[in-house]
Amino acid sequence: MATSKKSQATSIEQFRSLHAAGCFVLPNPCDIGTARYLHHLGFKALATTSAGFAFSRGRSDGGVPRDEMLAHIRELVAATPLPVNADFMNGFADEPAGVASNVHRCLETGVAGLSIEDSTGDHARPLYEKQFAVERIAAARRTIEESDTAVLLTGRCEAFLVDYPEPMKTVLDRLVAYAEAGADCLYAPGVTAPNEIAAIVHAVAPRPINVLVSGFNSQLSLAQLADLGVRRVSVGSGLALAAWGAFTRAARRIAAEGEFAGLAGGAASAELNQLFAQPG
Repeated sequence: MATSKKSQATSIEQFRSLHAAGCFVLPNPCDIGTARYLHHLGFKALATTSAGFAFSRGRSDGGVPRDEMLAHIRELVAATPLPVNADFMNGFADEPAGVASNVHRCLETGVAGLSIEDSTGDHARPLYEKQFAVERIAAARRTIEESDTAVLLTGRCEAFLVDYPEPMKTVLDRLVAYAEAGADCLYAPGVTAPNEIAAIVHAVAPRPINVLVSGFNSQLSLAQLADLGVRRVSVGSGLALAAWGAFTRAARRIAAEGEFAGLAGGAASAELNQLFAQPG
């Protein structure tokens, strides 16, 4: 399914409309098969997962090089007619000019949205200095405007994930600044407390926020998040980890006990065969 400028424009329009009101789930497939299955279930948009894809390639999160990630993003865009948001990590560059160049490459995959985070990947300095991080978001914004595509830009603050001092204070300060720099949607993965989620919603309003729901905060329902003012809910590597959990438990039982009971309860082969026999 090739992606044309016209189909990309349609996907962008659809994706932006999902952020206008209400609350929707943006699930994260890690390959063509999982993307097509999520489309089959009726989800309205998809997002890539850097960790989920990395694990499928036998790499750690962050260990997939730029061109391999771009090929993966392009593959998922082509897998279904749904809008796709790219988890584009830190833009695969430090300097704003490098972020801009790589965002341009990402736009060419046909995405409807992409996110840029402020994590450096360096434990000694886990987040870029604030003003520098703002400049990186602004560089991505300029690139999108110059492309005339209206791709939706998400600005991410990773303070909760990297155990940054006073993470909530940092998140509020930075997300407001990222919004002012041109981010259309704001995202602080790792926030779990309802009052903190509500505070982020209030701080960046009227811009929408994304909340990550994974194993650590799966007790929050879609209805509860909607009541807090959240517009978009993603699951990150959650689905991939759920699959890995079933796989590792069954494999360990075979290796340790020579028993195969862990294979029970798996997906129905007939259902998958029937689904994937249909044209993509």
